[in-house]
Amino acid sequence: MTKDYLMIEDITKNLINLKKEFAKLYDGKSQIQEIIPVLKSESFPIIQKDLDLLHKFAEKNPIYYNFYEKLIGNTNCIVYEGDINKYWLNSIQYGSSHAPFSPTWIMSAYVGVLYAKELGYQEIIDIGSGDGRIAFCAKVLGLESYSIEIDSMLVELQKLLTFLDFHLYCSDATLFDYSSLSLLRPIFFIGGLAQMGGTTLASGVLDKINSIPNLKKNTGWVFAGSYSQKYQPDPKNEAGWGTLIEKNDLHSTHTLSLPTAWTFHEPDETPYIFAKSNI
Repeated sequence: MTKDYLMIEDITKNLINLKKEFAKLYDGKSQIQEIIPVLKSESFPIIQKDLDLLHKFAEKNPIYYNFYEKLIGNTNCIVYEGDINKYWLNSIQYGSSHAPFSPTWIMSAYVGVLYAKELGYQEIIDIGSGDGRIAFCAKVLGLESYSIEIDSMLVELQKLLTFLDFHLYCSDATLFDYSSLSLLRPIFFIGGLAQMGGTTLASGVLDKINSIPNLKKNTGWVFAGSYSQKYQPDPKNEAGWGTLIEKNDLHSTHTLSLPTAWTFHEPDETPYIFAKSNI
């Protein structure tokens, strides 16, 4: 294991512990809430410029209506409180929209992209990108970055946040022409749980990528999973993605468990399954 890989593992564990402590302390009433450390520290050895950009993204993002500073454990953080109701409702009106908008944490997006960079991927494609936080974090980390979102309201929101100039497309990801991007070694982050339409979305994108010569073997995939008992389990496991992974001749290489808006009140985090082709 490389030094950077071990650092990512440590940041992941520390973020989970910070989230659990925050969940115990939080007494607000907001629909969604998340935290970002203020300063680089031993627990979060992240470049200060990167942390500052994550805060700038949150401060400019209209889904957050309030923020304040709070010491959580030994880490000084900014708490961001928000409401996604109008975006969630708007995102489910499209017949080809396969997963309603519900965001991962900004810090989780950063850690996930940081790991993808450590794996050597050159381009991040954020599928069903919502407010574009994964695409934004890719740009923070110096990667080529593409955001594909079908919901025009969320696309307009993203336009307020493209001060790092990632590539933004308002499109159905299952119909998009990926050959037009001249991708070399991309990794696709699929928005939405398998049990909430994510498999339909992922299958459509996989079909598109598999039809492009020489790209299938160079492409990585990241699937947001869930072990929640409210969802029917997948017979092949992989947090709901096992059947799709096997069907498309992929294999999972690693799982990062990270906080998301939908797991704030749950004991387990969201498992992000990293996979690649068996070829």
